[in-house]
Amino acid sequence: MNSAVEERVRRGELGAFLRSRRARITPAQVGLPVGGRRRTPGLRREEVAQLAGVGVTWYTWLEQGRDINASEQVLAAISRTLRLDPHEHAHLFTLAGAPEPPPDSVCNAITPSMRMMTAKLDPYPVVVRNARCDLLGCNRGYTWLMGDVDAIPFEDRNVLVQCLLNPAWRARTLDWESHVPRVVAGFRAAMAEHVAEPSWKSLVKRLSAESPLFERLWTRHDVTGEPVWEKRYQHPEAGLLTFTVAHLYAGSRSEVTVSTYTPADGETAAKLPRTFG
Repeated sequence: MNSAVEERVRRGELGAFLRSRRARITPAQVGLPVGGRRRTPGLRREEVAQLAGVGVTWYTWLEQGRDINASEQVLAAISRTLRLDPHEHAHLFTLAGAPEPPPDSVCNAITPSMRMMTAKLDPYPVVVRNARCDLLGCNRGYTWLMGDVDAIPFEDRNVLVQCLLNPAWRARTLDWESHVPRVVAGFRAAMAEHVAEPSWKSLVKRLSAESPLFERLWTRHDVTGEPVWEKRYQHPEAGLLTFTVAHLYAGSRSEVTVSTYTPADGETAAKLPRTFG
């Protein structure tokens, strides 16, 4: 197969992949109003273009397999809009013929050394998040505390989404109603650096549409950089647990935060598992 034919096939695969991923995203998931009849499932092309910050005609040509070039920044915006997981994200870049950015520049992924550190701190719970409150990783202690994070759909692995929209998550998190205003205020402060990014705007739209509490807090425009230092949890087997939370930052300009949960009392320390099955 010559290079021209290979290029044409690759562009066709890219278009088919984009259409399949667009079809699985509902308007409600990205904070768009659900109104009127839709001939096809999922988002319309113009909605994807709007959320990704690209022209409708250009995006249509991309799905049609036209011979056009897409920058890494544009592909990353489309990836965020379509809520692609890391494997799909890499696939998108491959089909587009673009060099895939290093993982840290794509989603603030945790480094191998950070992953090793979180594992070494078991059974103390440790979770890694970015400024958007996405859950980037955790250790077995945190999984024991909050449930199987890996079982959460990739697009829902976000602290605000879980706290506001997942009753099972809220049931384990005591005092969540008093902590959420501070978390939302911290999220708003962080968004000042990302106000034009589609992934941040779509998260705000989704939470505003699905959580009346978030909508009320968001309209207050409160901001803070002060995190929550002590948290209480109701574990289904261990009962009441109280932790002191320390927040470590991956670097002076990094938006990745490692939060470690240290038992605040002897009773909590005694309840932590000694081994994991």
